[in-house]
Amino acid sequence: MTTAQEPDQPAPTGPRGPFPPAPETPPLPPVPTNRAELAAIIDHTLLKPDATADDVLKLCADAAKFGVAAVCVAPTHVYLAAASARQEARNSGDTSRPAYAVASVIGFPHGNHLTAIKVEETRRAVADGATEIDMVIDIANAIDENWVAMETEIHDVRLAAPAPVILKVILETTLLPDATIRSACRAALAGGADFVKTSTGFHPGGGASLRAVRAMHAAVGGRLGIKASGGIRTTSQALAFVQAGATRLGLSATADVLAEMPPG
Repeated sequence: MTTAQEPDQPAPTGPRGPFPPAPETPPLPPVPTNRAELAAIIDHTLLKPDATADDVLKLCADAAKFGVAAVCVAPTHVYLAAASARQEARNSGDTSRPAYAVASVIGFPHGNHLTAIKVEETRRAVADGATEIDMVIDIANAIDENWVAMETEIHDVRLAAPAPVILKVILETTLLPDATIRSACRAALAGGADFVKTSTGFHPGGGASLRAVRAMHAAVGGRLGIKASGGIRTTSQALAFVQAGATRLGLSATADVLAEMPPG
């Protein structure tokens, strides 16, 4: 027995007009076939509140060894992670760019900080060396379908981290039905985000789900990156999320996930 798909909400409107419509058939990303290809789409993550400087240094050393896209850390650890990325580049003999990007979470993990606080936190993170920002939205705005407030908040953070800094917007999708996820993704696109991201990994309701990634891909696939994060601990899970539309993966179990892939 088939179940009817949940209909989209009416096209919402933000401060700068109607949100962009989704393409009919967004392209799916290529699925990694070896360890290097999978590592290249991983944000190697350490967000435990009790993480020490030594923990961050180990995270960074592992990031250079694995060849990941980025490390994702708390704002207090950005300066150390950025310095480590530069040192790892010098160690490798390629000083044209850091060994990996540094992503800082903002408004983490609850998202209900004042926008002005998120903006200042973003400015400081970029000044300390972050080249990617993972901001948590005020989740109540999505639940209440207050798309003007959501887009405005994202836009204000975008102004504090202009391109080429990458802005990822965390939706905490475990709390949202598919139609709301799709509308939230369109608000993120209109607000100037580069990625939408499933989860903080800290909400008791759960982390990433294939359901959420499919809804995100349907809304903005091919136009925004899609980051699946929270509870991804095996290679099969990681590949399933890419097959559903994820173009970036947030992992703390990076070593275990990569170990099952063939070298390359």
